[in-house]
Amino acid sequence: MKKEINPEYLTCPIRQVISHFGDKWSMLVLYSLAQSETGVMRFNELHAHMSDCSQKMLSKTLKQLQESHLIDRKVYPEVPPRVEYWLTDTGKSLIPAIDQLIGWAKTHFDEVVRP
Repeated sequence: MKKEINPEYLTCPIRQVISHFGDKWSMLVLYSLAQSETGVMRFNELHAHMSDCSQKMLSKTLKQLQESHLIDRKVYPEVPPRVEYWLTDTGKSLIPAIDQLIGWAKTHFDEVVRP
């Protein structure tokens, strides 16, 4: 039997918006771009910051963040292709909230991860 979805879920900001960046890889990409000196990073630079993330997962994450208008990218017609990523204005506006979450995580780390 198929469970019916509550229509209120479809308009819930928490479910609908946070699902676009709430996973650990998305937040790490956004934070890495925000911390970059130039605000622009290439794929391999991002991957170096997130070495525990596979290239396939990083690629998927970057595509999802671009579709959500949080990052943008430019492909240069070179061999091999050079691709650069940066935060959009919408992505930049999210960084203060991510910074607050990081601060909270540092303060409560032991409480949250304690077995």
